[in-house]
Amino acid sequence: MHAIFGHIVPPINFPPCKNLPPPLKSVRFRSYATTHGNAPVSNPENRSPKLEVDDEEVAFWDYQFLFMSQRLEVPNPIKLKLVDGALPKDFPSGTYYLIGPGLFIDDYGSSINPLDGHGYLRAFKINGPNNEVKFSAKYVKTEAQMEECDPKNGSWKFTHRGPFSVLKGGKMIANTKVMKNVANTSILKWGGRLFCLWEGGSPYEIDPITLDTIGNFNLIDFSEGENEEFISSFNRYCVWDIVAHLLKPILHGVFKMPPKRMLSHYKIDAQRERLLVMTCNSEDMVLPISHCTFYEFDSSFKLLHKREFIINAHSMIHDWAFTDTHYIIFTNRVKVDILGSIGAISGTRPMISTLSVDHSKPTSPIYILPRFLKSNSISISNSNDYLRQCVEIPQSWLIHVANAYEEIDIDGNLFIRIHATSCSYKWFNFQNMFGYNCQSDILKPSTMNCIEDKDKLSPHLIEYVVSRRMCNLLILDAKRIGEASALVARFEVP
Repeated sequence: MHAIFGHIVPPINFPPCKNLPPPLKSVRFRSYATTHGNAPVSNPENRSPKLEVDDEEVAFWDYQFLFMSQRLEVPNPIKLKLVDGALPKDFPSGTYYLIGPGLFIDDYGSSINPLDGHGYLRAFKINGPNNEVKFSAKYVKTEAQMEECDPKNGSWKFTHRGPFSVLKGGKMIANTKVMKNVANTSILKWGGRLFCLWEGGSPYEIDPITLDTIGNFNLIDFSEGENEEFISSFNRYCVWDIVAHLLKPILHGVFKMPPKRMLSHYKIDAQRERLLVMTCNSEDMVLPISHCTFYEFDSSFKLLHKREFIINAHSMIHDWAFTDTHYIIFTNRVKVDILGSIGAISGTRPMISTLSVDHSKPTSPIYILPRFLKSNSISISNSNDYLRQCVEIPQSWLIHVANAYEEIDIDGNLFIRIHATSCSYKWFNFQNMFGYNCQSDILKPSTMNCIEDKDKLSPHLIEYVVSRRMCNLLILDAKRIGEASALVARFEVP
């Protein structure tokens, strides 16, 4: 069996960044809050003029507009203005759902990392024959959202730290509200139901028509101790088993972390008509061991298959893959940061500062794990033979997986092809993801780049979308991506 990867793209050497201009007067956040009301519709004469400035400056301010707080919900669908092109008459009708962080600054002086922003759900109802798109949007009413947003006057006050942020206007020291389920990462439609997912908690179910939040959906039984028998069978892990046993009351009781964190990236096995999800134990974040559990459900959410694996490595797992016969885990090496932990506990640094990227080894391991056993359908692995199915690739922080599939050559050899995106360990900094700086309200994309060369800074972002302070829904021809003629239709989104 072989795992095949594409070429590694070398980092781009950005030109030296010139001094950025002072903030424009029009670039500011509203001091008041509104969660309901009519969304403003843009007219061409009201748009901000395109800035004729240096590319680095445009990229910087585009990035600020990209993460502006959205204070308005759009409960009643509005028709979007068609700006360019037209929808083909045979374009399929349906609804495109989009979830992402919607609020980054509250009304009491705190700014947060986009990863901790409350989930803002948008729905684009597309009618191909009528050449129209209707838009609506609402916040996912999670437990944290309802606590932090005043339903009477619409003001916001962050009370949960979240894993990636530091509060200024809220409680900093001894604030144990770390696990802030904001349901802002991915959308799942399965079994005729709609869900918003987050990296570390249960999904929230949403009404697909009104976008109202139905409530928390317990897809997986997060009962403690479900795999203790499994763990005890691995004698070499007994020390970490004891440490994990000591950590659980702190993580679960004090910081309210679930025993298992469900990853926000799910998979669909279309051939078998199954939903696949993965969990890791919460204590794995600070221990040199990973407990990975895979679940497979039918369309009625009945559990059909379950596999558990233990990997002897301190790693952060964000995305994964599967094939007809295997699960594939991409392990990004991390380690405990002592100084960062002190700052995290004191509330002066984000809680994620307890970890840092581990540069000590030149490779990153990928584990090829058997998906099925012949004996039974709901099973727990009782062997560590799968650890031998580890593939070492050049050190790379894997971010997302596009696809993985199997091929068998004429000699009967099995090949697994994997398409994924990754970046250098040198370009990954837990404390500054998305350019977040807890001391500033400005996001600095340059902080995400290679720290050894401070002259190679600003990445170039899409200019026209946010330099006009307007989002756009683009319909592209998949066969012409990268060409000027790829644009089929463009709608303005308020």
